[in-house]
Amino acid sequence: MEIGIGIPNTVRGTTGVQLLEWARRAESAGFSSLGTIGRVAYPGYEELTVFAAVGAVTERIRFVTDVLLAPTRSTAELAKQAATVQELTGGRLTLGLAVGGREDDYRLTGREFGARGRLFDQQLADLRRALAGEALLESSRPVVPDAARSGVPILIGGMSDAAVRRTVEHGAGWTAGGAPPQMMAPFVARVREGWQQAGREGSPRIVALNYFSLGDTEEQSRRYLLDYYGNLGRETAEMIAGGAHRSPAAVRDVIAAFTELGVDELILDPTIGDPTQVDLLAEVALG
Repeated sequence: MEIGIGIPNTVRGTTGVQLLEWARRAESAGFSSLGTIGRVAYPGYEELTVFAAVGAVTERIRFVTDVLLAPTRSTAELAKQAATVQELTGGRLTLGLAVGGREDDYRLTGREFGARGRLFDQQLADLRRALAGEALLESSRPVVPDAARSGVPILIGGMSDAAVRRTVEHGAGWTAGGAPPQMMAPFVARVREGWQQAGREGSPRIVALNYFSLGDTEEQSRRYLLDYYGNLGRETAEMIAGGAHRSPAAVRDVIAAFTELGVDELILDPTIGDPTQVDLLAEVALG
């Protein structure tokens, strides 16, 4: 199993300089990927813009949006943005996409929250076409530059029947951000079974994301997660904040659990913006 690390694009107070330094350290340490989480209705750095920037200061490390709320953007915008990052970074981007469950992200972008599933289904079909250089409308031109039509791998996020179906129909794989191994296990089995039953070649790529902080950071870490997930209700936010891995032993245990589950990559997402967290995690997870 590969071990990736998130980049703190949504951790409040993190600076642009810290994001660039974080990426340099992550690549030097040997992490497989940099992951992002993201919402519109939260004061974080936009995911694909961050990847374009850190792509310029790295050479090897891959990039995964885990997840980006695709229906809050038009398909043309998302295809153009993703293809741009893919070309600038030499093909290192994977799009983890989902619908999300918070209405304010949709209100701010003028999208219909209640129709997000239907919009996402159509968007996934159109996104493939756009990234391949096809025009989205009969009267329009392609939106993706000629040199950037190599495609972008797509992971479908979410723990629902629809997410499993979309993975089999459209995705290169599946991801579920924040869920513990025991909660992910039934969905991993369903995705793999559906993949085989559909006669798809190979096997779906399975990516997990869990939160961490190391050192004397628990209070700060909890404060961030309670703020980020606060609009889901206090009980849910407390559950998520309490589920972060905040000791070397906890990090090692979750790596072992996801390895046993057969996950292809685990991305440990930060709850602290200080780049020294990269070094602390590398000692535990990669040492």
